[in-house]
Amino acid sequence: MNTALDFQEVRSPEVFLNLRVRGLGTSATLSINERSNQLIQEGMRVFKLGLGQSPFPVPDHVQQALRDHAHEKDYLPVKGLMPLREAIVDWVERTEGLVYHPENVLIGPGTKELMFLAQLVYYGDLVIPSPSWVSYAPQAHIVNRPIHWINANIEEGLGVTPEALDKFCADDPIRPRLVVLNSPGNPTGMAYSENQLSELAEVFRKYRILVISDEIYSGVNFKGGHQSLARYYPEGAIISNGLSKWCGAGGWRLGWFVFPQSLSWLSDAMAAVASETYTSICAPVQYAAISALQPRDDMEEYLSNSRKILSELMSFATQRLRDAGGHISEARGGFYLFPCFDSQKETLAARGITTSTQLCEAMLEETGVASLPGSAFGRSEQEMSLRIALVAFDGDETLNAAKTEAVDFEFLKNHCGDLVEAIERMAAFIAQ
Repeated sequence: MNTALDFQEVRSPEVFLNLRVRGLGTSATLSINERSNQLIQEGMRVFKLGLGQSPFPVPDHVQQALRDHAHEKDYLPVKGLMPLREAIVDWVERTEGLVYHPENVLIGPGTKELMFLAQLVYYGDLVIPSPSWVSYAPQAHIVNRPIHWINANIEEGLGVTPEALDKFCADDPIRPRLVVLNSPGNPTGMAYSENQLSELAEVFRKYRILVISDEIYSGVNFKGGHQSLARYYPEGAIISNGLSKWCGAGGWRLGWFVFPQSLSWLSDAMAAVASETYTSICAPVQYAAISALQPRDDMEEYLSNSRKILSELMSFATQRLRDAGGHISEARGGFYLFPCFDSQKETLAARGITTSTQLCEAMLEETGVASLPGSAFGRSEQEMSLRIALVAFDGDETLNAAKTEAVDFEFLKNHCGDLVEAIERMAAFIAQ
């Protein structure tokens, strides 16, 4: 007699799912990467502009540090290796002029997990701009937190404005809220100016809002000199950063939160939950991460050349897609552009394309260019927006070339030819 429980025979397997995860699919960025790989295996030439993974290699000295510490096998403290936490606060003081205590640093398996823990522990509504990174809202849904979108305008750089935030909060001024402010931003590439951060800080302070300052792209702010919100709102901002975007180490899964002393209670609560979930982060990676935060000339050269290459790519793609009818805010950092083709709605509708999802699907099928629909980032399905990640090139080759060559359009054609072709294909597809 077979006594194994067959869920299918009892009832539909879906009824055994927690209500909070029903209807959730795989993250849109991961799904498009898997779809692209599938089409490549089927023999199609695909330009992978969907997943925003750094194209650049992990710096040599950081790789060597990982090799040197491969033998480290012990469980480390839940909050993270103390020398790494000390290196982080030294780095923040050196780059931002802000002083923190290592006890208020929490190391996690990427900032994605830390953001989830913050929403799990802090009882407040999530407030994010539309558009925003694809995982902020689903995380809030999983932990049953109310989600509020503040619509951002292309004319204003697709960032949250103090006026819009103040208007939103005024109806219920004492309600606990968590705002995630991403700068430089995904999916927009925008970076808040000093004046914008200062004005937003006044609103955050007025309503006592907790803010996660998502600064994962800080090292690839095209002009350097990244400005943290914590300079203007030190008492209520948590700095979120890690190795994935500016150090090319996404798969290493190491990120951190830096808390002010006024939020040490939140740091401790998140650490308590971490102790019951992921325990601690991979020991060799924590030791290696220390080397990425040290002041070194070769690291500065790595970051400077990364910025030059990305900035030139953004300028080229922005102009080419604007020529094709796209409306695009200027990107100031990161890997992304967020073009909107509403001006082409009539011609696209005549081709059977009436949603951003259909736009991305048709573009992939007809041109091989993989992108993500604006609807995945909180925009209306009827808005003809999409996100492209300008990372489809050999980062190792381009970095080496940038040491001796001027980074201009000829450089892009010689070293980022596939990406240049992808943008040309997109422009031709839109302009049909």
